[in-house]
Amino acid sequence: MLAVVILLGACSTQKVVVSGNFPEPLISPMPLTIGVWYEDAFLNHEFFDEASGRAEPSWLVRTGEAQVQMWDTVLDSMFVNFVHMKNKPGEGELNQVVDAVLIPRVDELQYAIPQHTNVKVYEIWMRYHFDLVNNAGEPITDWTMSAYGKTPTAFLRSDTDAVNLAAVVALRDAGANFAVNFTRVPGVRDWLVERGRVSAAATGSQTIGTEIEAAQP
Repeated sequence: MLAVVILLGACSTQKVVVSGNFPEPLISPMPLTIGVWYEDAFLNHEFFDEASGRAEPSWLVRTGEAQVQMWDTVLDSMFVNFVHMKNKPGEGELNQVVDAVLIPRVDELQYAIPQHTNVKVYEIWMRYHFDLVNNAGEPITDWTMSAYGKTPTAFLRSDTDAVNLAAVVALRDAGANFAVNFTRVPGVRDWLVERGRVSAAATGSQTIGTEIEAAQP
């Protein structure tokens, strides 16, 4: 069941700590040990939008905890072994425990609410940037990915519930997109083929089932 935590603060600011459930992707784990490094900006990611007028509230949307929960779930399902890195990989610092390290970050987050669009739809857009480095901290590849979530207000009690749910749907969309397209990223595909972990044909034809249906309040 979804939960949204409303932080106490100034009445002119709507504050939301995003929280929800994130299903595991239905996928056969790849034979890799992947590490992940969450930078502080990712762990504590938040989005603030100052009100443009007295009739509108400002919004503070904190996604950091939900980001970590979702990405931990996805990565743990995608790979045979998944570990959190204690330190950011440094070039030349060999780590024999992992095959590679993923470093995600949120490049951009935007939202639209009825006050902005004049329709009863709440929407969240996110753009991610991923760096993948090898076990010596050397770059393998990097790429960007978008995610989107929206929800109507019909069955929700408040604007904060609606924003929370839109963010959860966007995170689920991000997880599904990542799971489906990881092996199709050219730099990732070439690295996997070079290591003999997958064939060139497999990277282009992999079928993965994911669950990204809208959460229920």
